[in-house]
This record gives sequence, C-alpha cells and structure tokens, in this order.
Amino acid sequence: MKVINLTESSSILGNYIAEIRDKAIQKDRRRFRQNLERVGYIFGYEISKLLAYSEKDVITPLGTARVPTCDSQVVVSSILRAGLPLHKGLLDVFDEAESAFVAAYRKYHKGDEFDIKVEFATHPKLDGKVLILADAMLATGQSMEITLNRLYEDGTPSYTHLVCPIASVYAVEYLQKHLQTDEITLWTAGIDEELTAHSYIVPGLGDAGDLAFGEKP
Repeated sequence: MKVINLTESSSILGNYIAEIRDKAIQKDRRRFRQNLERVGYIFGYEISKLLAYSEKDVITPLGTARVPTCDSQVVVSSILRAGLPLHKGLLDVFDEAESAFVAAYRKYHKGDEFDIKVEFATHPKLDGKVLILADAMLATGQSMEITLNRLYEDGTPSYTHLVCPIASVYAVEYLQKHLQTDEITLWTAGIDEELTAHSYIVPGLGDAGDLAFGEKP
C-alpha cells in the first residue's frame, strides 16, 4: 500500500486542515462541513491525475478541439456519518461517479475494548472500477480494513484510493501490514503520533461526526 501525505508539500490545503483542527473555528458546524468538502475536492483533484484518459473531439463554436478526458469509471464511497462531507467534495470532482455507503461503528465491551460492526452497505458493481473510500479520521485502521473487505465481497475494483484527512501512525502501519498490495493508495493530510487508550487520535481534531452533524446522545 502506498501512502501520500499531501501536507508534506505546502498548499492551501494546510489552511483547511488548520481550520478543521482549530477548536474555536470548528464550533461553526457549517464551516466545519464546508472545510471537509473542500478537503475532499482537493484529494479528488490529486487522485484524478492518476486515472485513465484519452483524447476526444469537442465541437466548439469555431471548430474542433482535441481534449483529454477521463475514461475511468469511479465509485465514491464513504463511511457514515463523518465521511459524508468528504463524499460531497469528491463528487464535486467526479460528477459522473457512482456512490456507495457503509455504516460502520465501534461496539464497545468492557474497558476500552471494542469491535467494528458493519450494519449496512450499499454500492453499485465494483469490478474493474476505481473505488475511492473516504472517512474523516483513521485512528486504528480497523474500520477501514473491515469496510474494504465488506465491499470486496461483491466485486474487485481495478484500484482503490483511501481518503482520510487525519490519520494516526498506528493506523497507517496497521494498514500497511494488513493491506499488502500495490493496488491501494492511502491519501492523508496529517499523520499524528499519539493514540489514546480509547483509540482517539492526538492532537487529531475531536469527533468529526459530532462536529459535522451534532453530538450523539
């Protein structure tokens, strides 16, 4: 698995990441969602550079232009609910893409132990298509691995891109160990060193789902 951290090179993406991390700015729920959408847009643009293209004739008012356009069939998927703003940003780039949705959550037991439960998954055919799977946070890597395995039960994409703006070192190492394939790339914009006993990323940004859509009871 290849890992690309877009903030290793300075760009306006750093501004959006700074705002979604900032505990004062992130209180504005609308702005938090919009920043995640813009982050998704940037990731989508970068991913688009790696897809298949061919030149096609386009009729203009004054003649014919040869323009390279994308031939890849893209499926944008997100893990509910924190991945939804990223999903929107990615669809703004890949406006002809199909969509998939997966509901996965942590089922806690005694202490800090938990399992990842997948309650719902819906998606189009995946065989031969480019799958982009988005989630706001990558804490342990288990949710991403289990979600991918669930999607792969019904088809094999030609390539898979994982979009996770904030990740932990632990999760990156976990996925590199468990997803040993050249057909997956993990895209991130920040890899943090610490993971708490409850598997929360530090400094991270908090609970992305709560910040985007409201706290759970």
